[in-house]
Amino acid sequence: MPAPAAPRARKGPRRTAALVVTATASLLVGLLGPAGAHADEAPADSVHSPNITHVAHVPKPSAVDSVNSDLAFTGDYAIGGNYDGFVVYDISEPEDPQVVSEVLCPGGQGDVSVSGDLLYFSVDYPRASKDCGAPAVSVTDPNGFEGVRIFDISDKANPQYVSAVRTDCGSHTNTLVPSKTGDSDLVYVSSYSPSEDFPNCKKPHDKISIIEVPHDAPEEAAVVNEPVLFPDGGNHEQDGLLLPTQGCHDITVYAERDIAAGACMGDGLLMDISDPVNPVVTERVRDENFAFWHSATFTNDARTVLFTDELGGGGAPTCTEEVGPERGADAVYEVGGEKGAPELDFASYFKIDRHQGDQVCVAHNGSLIPVPGRDYFVQSWYQGGVSVIDLNDPGSPEEIGFFDVDSRVQEGVQDNDTWSTYYYNGYVYSSDISRGLDVLRIDDPRLRAAEQVRMDELNPQNQESYRPGRGNGR
Repeated sequence: MPAPAAPRARKGPRRTAALVVTATASLLVGLLGPAGAHADEAPADSVHSPNITHVAHVPKPSAVDSVNSDLAFTGDYAIGGNYDGFVVYDISEPEDPQVVSEVLCPGGQGDVSVSGDLLYFSVDYPRASKDCGAPAVSVTDPNGFEGVRIFDISDKANPQYVSAVRTDCGSHTNTLVPSKTGDSDLVYVSSYSPSEDFPNCKKPHDKISIIEVPHDAPEEAAVVNEPVLFPDGGNHEQDGLLLPTQGCHDITVYAERDIAAGACMGDGLLMDISDPVNPVVTERVRDENFAFWHSATFTNDARTVLFTDELGGGGAPTCTEEVGPERGADAVYEVGGEKGAPELDFASYFKIDRHQGDQVCVAHNGSLIPVPGRDYFVQSWYQGGVSVIDLNDPGSPEEIGFFDVDSRVQEGVQDNDTWSTYYYNGYVYSSDISRGLDVLRIDDPRLRAAEQVRMDELNPQNQESYRPGRGNGR
């Protein structure tokens, strides 16, 4: 569909128009003067549960003011993706975050992953060249660039554009996968919805792209494999809002356990990634209630995986009584079977029961809250806000907290519209499409042990195990 004023994850005919963004500079990076962040007054009790406190809000900076998308974390910094580029936030004081730099480099989607001093950025709307200042071009232009940009962020105040790698159909999302040797990164690139009219995204698009990035020479990054995940074509039983499988939306890896979960439009996958350059599909599931397999998260013990369904493509009101509790929801699966031949067994659905009327609301990105030995999840629901979910009984998940800024409840409040919500070192960070960055604190005895788990790096689509006192990531 044509790029909307506030685009979300795309559905339907994906590439009928290019996103029109005029770049005024190749690369804008700047230290802001006075802090752009300020702590908001806590919203009224009617828009959040008693165990949630809203501690800070950073409005969208002026240079990178398109659609906010995903988040990644490294040390005392959060990286916020945006359709126009990305923003680096200093979160060393989570209740007073500061904008460190803004990078203007339009390309759409802006999914981000961070690996040490390297940042990987998804480009999903074609540009005239790889340059940051290149204008948008038609999807029918064979020379248009889409794929993954690579930045050096060793100087957080002055990130540097290093290189870019073209991938078929661009990069809707990217997933960091640590290489077995430790001297390079692998990046799984997911994209979808090809057409015979698109020279760089032809049917069938039944694969992902895998990029290898040498740590000491990121400018030499290149595609090293394009494994076909759907040799039989995938699910093409189109019914109502269900989209046929024409690629993957997102992949989550748990490299320590050599497994990955793929959310691939009409199919949910489990993969063996013991050879990460050559992933192998070991299990595939379909669900008549799922319209669009969007993302996935394993529990820490990898015995359960939660998939999300982005019914309506993030552009429809689905948290309503009419749609019901089983569509536009999470689906929880238990991972069974023997090692090497695991199975996915359906356990339950979860959907927030705070009906949102005509507001856009559907299951979206979230992450585990690292409570050792227990399973809790924090999740975005677009205008349905942020939800904290108890997953300890896979057959009966329940909401135990929420943050839902809503002008219908509190007059004069700008409604939330949150894309990604992740727990990192004691706080919850929400990338709001239009508001900017929100920071929340959860005061709940069930979750207190998570404060003892310190992470050095967090890419939620690259899961690492956790335990008290253990650093996570690099």
